[in-house]
Amino acid sequence: MIPTAPPATGVRAPWEQLPAHVKSALEAELGGTVVAATTQHGGFSPGVAARVRLGDGRRAFVKAVSAEANPGSPRLHRAEARHSAALPDSVPAPRLLASYDDGAWVALAFEDVEGRQPHVPWRADEFALVLDAVAELSHALTPAPIEARSVVDTEGESFRGWQRLIEAEGAVRERLDPWTRRNLPALAELAAPWTEFASGDTLAHADLRADNMLITAEGRVVFVDWPHVVRAAPWFDLLVMLPCVRAQGGPDPEDVFTAHPVGRDADPAGVSATLAALASYFVRGSLQPDPPGLPTLRAFQAAQGAAALDWLRKRLGPALP
Repeated sequence: MIPTAPPATGVRAPWEQLPAHVKSALEAELGGTVVAATTQHGGFSPGVAARVRLGDGRRAFVKAVSAEANPGSPRLHRAEARHSAALPDSVPAPRLLASYDDGAWVALAFEDVEGRQPHVPWRADEFALVLDAVAELSHALTPAPIEARSVVDTEGESFRGWQRLIEAEGAVRERLDPWTRRNLPALAELAAPWTEFASGDTLAHADLRADNMLITAEGRVVFVDWPHVVRAAPWFDLLVMLPCVRAQGGPDPEDVFTAHPVGRDADPAGVSATLAALASYFVRGSLQPDPPGLPTLRAFQAAQGAAALDWLRKRLGPALP
């Protein structure tokens, strides 16, 4: 049975708790004073995440963090600032309005999109909108319109999860389910050639989840949170998204992937290899200690890993008993 993913949760702080110099600098960049702020929940970013209203009525979405909340989060905010500033206007993503970085605090202000996250568990009508938007996104971002590292470079180590579990202490492997533990060498061998297939010249968001999407009243899907972008195969985003969809009450990933215009022409062996590598990332990650400020991340990864493995087992059939 696939566990249900818990809510994506980062420990949030209100706008009012931002240091005064950070608020002042960001307001100066925006050209107005924040007179109201509403903290937004959902998503794995710790720190401040708030919709704000300026004195002249303009609105923005602000996110801000320091290394004290989570050591890696400032780096991700800096990457998001670079990528968001470079994305073409045709990409369905919020425009970056302002940024601030003093080496300790990083704060970003984006266009405030009037929309909401998809319902979880997933609803068929909203999922259909997202699938269409993912196809359009892949088309719009091929070839990659901005500079980005290859997925082979960014995930070359993190997608070696099976091999690293083989090399780990026995107590770590004992936490795996019996099928996974028994098949570790075969899973590592299956995943090994993933780089041959997943590389490409499509700009991938690389972290598509319900909490990284907004659906507007007009049915438009807007993709938010772009720190992880990579150059990859056109089907990479779809493959990474589907285990999370499944863990949040969505349909069978195999049926979706093979019917989708982005996935149906992908090399089957390459998809299986990349899926095995992705599953290794989720499964091994779920066994690590909780990171600061992200209390549900490991349980979320465990649910994604279970969904990815279930999908992989269906693809492999009796090949791995």
